[in-house]
Amino acid sequence: MRKIFIFIWLLIPLGAAAYHFGPGQQNLKYDQVANHIDLAEQHLALEDFSAAVIEIDNAIGSLPTEDISKITKLRLKKAKAQMQCSQLPQAYKDLENMLSEMNSDTDPKLIAETKSTLANAQYYITWLMRLEGHSRETWEPVIESSRQNFYAASEFARTQGNKKSADQLIQNLEASIKLARMDLEELQGLPLPNE
Repeated sequence: MRKIFIFIWLLIPLGAAAYHFGPGQQNLKYDQVANHIDLAEQHLALEDFSAAVIEIDNAIGSLPTEDISKITKLRLKKAKAQMQCSQLPQAYKDLENMLSEMNSDTDPKLIAETKSTLANAQYYITWLMRLEGHSRETWEPVIESSRQNFYAASEFARTQGNKKSADQLIQNLEASIKLARMDLEELQGLPLPNE
C-alpha cells in the first residue's frame, strides 16, 4: 500500500508538468491577451490611442487564429482607436476588409457596429478628399457607401429597440448627405468634424 501511495505521489509533478506544457499553454495565452486588453483599455481611458493600438495588436497576435469572433471585436476596437490617432486611412482599409470577411454566421450586432464605424471612417475620408480637391467621381462613391452603412446600422438599432442609437445614426446619415451637397467654399470654412 505504501508503494502505491509513493508512486501516486511521484506522479503528481508529472501530471502538473503535462498540464503546464499541454492545455496550460492555451490558458497562458489567454492570460496574455487579457493583460494586453486591460492595458489597451487603460490607454483608451487616458486617450493615448496610439499606445492602445499597439496593445490591441499584441492581443490579436496572442490569440489563436480560430478565435475569429474575439479577433474581429478586437480589430473593430483597434480601428476605432486608429481613427483617433491619425491612422484614418489604415482604419478605413481594415474596416472594409473586416466587413467583406463577415458572413451569415457573424453576429448581426457586430456587423451593424462595423458598418457604423466604417460609415464614420468614410465620412471623414470624404471630408478630407473634398478638402484635398479630389474630383466628385472619386469621393462620391465613398460618401454614398457611408450613407448606406449609416442607414443599415440605424435600421438594425431600430429593430433592436435602441432608439437613442438609431436617432444618432440618422443624424450621422443626414450629416453625410449634407457633406455631399455642400459647396467646397462652405466646406473649407468649417472646422474638421470630431469623432
